Formats: sequence, structure tokens, C-alpha cells
Amino acid sequence: MKILVPISTVPDTTAKIAFTDNNTKFDKNNVTFILNPTDEWYALVRAIELKEKNGGTVTVLNVGGASNDQFIRKALAIGADNAVRVDADAKDAFFVASQIAEHAKNESYDLILTGKETIDYNGSQVGAMLSEILDLAFVSLVSDIQLEGTTATLEREIEGGVEIVEVSLPMVVGSQKGMAEQRIPNMRGIMQSRTKPLTVVPAIEVEERVVVDTFTLPPAKTGAKMVDAENLDELVRLLHEEAKAI
Repeated sequence: MKILVPISTVPDTTAKIAFTDNNTKFDKNNVTFILNPTDEWYALVRAIELKEKNGGTVTVLNVGGASNDQFIRKALAIGADNAVRVDADAKDAFFVASQIAEHAKNESYDLILTGKETIDYNGSQVGAMLSEILDLAFVSLVSDIQLEGTTATLEREIEGGVEIVEVSLPMVVGSQKGMAEQRIPNMRGIMQSRTKPLTVVPAIEVEERVVVDTFTLPPAKTGAKMVDAENLDELVRLLHEEAKAI
């Protein structure tokens, strides 16, 4: 069983966001980055669990610069067997998906597990694009996966219930909450990660399909309005006219 887990880095949720170059680029100065949680907690950990149960290997792949090596080593410490870094900035979802596909097309992976989305752009695009480029089946928002031979049984939460589907491998899966529980690297894993292979490869040329026009920050939060508990008419008016909630 060969499993590929693409991983990305994102700003910490407490980071103060700003933009440069006339609000067309994200300002990375003084920003703390972390492994994208849905990649790490759900896709990577579930891949390791499947490897522990069924045997095989787990490869992590990141598109980014050398500063991302520390995060790749964390993934190796959690339990991945080897890693690949495509030496290029992650320009957009199509660029990232194309780089992953270029690596995967000759590696005969049985399963590609991604997080459902990154917590910075929340696009949920890479998994679907990757499956299209590689001509593989894709199931998104998966909360559980079980393997039996070359068949994957997937569980997805839908409105009013749970959907269960069976898909033949190889395939691409988008992982969400419920797939696995976060693992903390232990000392043995950290020591082993230092000697696990991390291969750096150049990026392929990809046509630029997305150009950022401008970034804007959300409006600043305003102060809360206090309404007397006896003044229900005023509360209803505010909810209707200002909050547009009713």
C-alpha cells in the first residue's frame, strides 16, 4: 500500500494578516507558520494508521521553499516514511495540484489523502484538480475510510444522515474531522525524522491561470449594542433592520 499525503503550510490562526504590493500579495513578515491542520490531523494521521494496519509506506509532499523543511520533518516525525519537496512557491491551487500530479503520475500510489482545505484560503480545490489531472476518482469531505483489498469504503456526513460509498483504488480522498485524531511527535519519531529521506525536486512549468486583483481585510468589529430586557420591540427592530437576522 503506497499512500501520498500532500501537506501545506499556513499562517497560525493568531497571526496578524497584512498585504503588500498594493494589496496583491500576502505579507509573510513576522508571521508564524504551521502545518495545515486538516492535512496533518486528518489526512496524515489516517494515512499512518492505514499503513500500520495494512503495511506499506506513507510519502508526504510539499510545494514550497527550504523554510518548509522544518514542517516536513515534523510530518516525518509523526510517522511518514519519506518526503518530497517541490522547490517553488505555492502560487495557486492549480499550480500546486499540477506539481503533485507530476510527482504522482509515475509513482503508482494506491491512495492520495489530502486535507479538505487549507485554513488560509479555504478553497477545497487541490484534491479535485489533482484527481482530474491524474484521471482518478475523488471523494471529498470524508470522515472515515476503511480498506479491504483494492476497495475503499468511505463515510461522509450529509444533511440529515451519513453517506457510505465504495470506490476502487487508486483514488484521491479529501479528509475532514472524524478521519483521525491528532498525533504529537514523540522523541523517537523526532530522532528518526532526521535520517528519513527528503528529496527536493524542481517545479514544472505551469500556465498561470489565476491572477490576484486585490486582497482586503474584513471590516473591523463594532461594539455590541445592549438592549434592555424589557424592551423587546427595540430588540426585534434591531434584529430586523440592522442585523438582518429576521
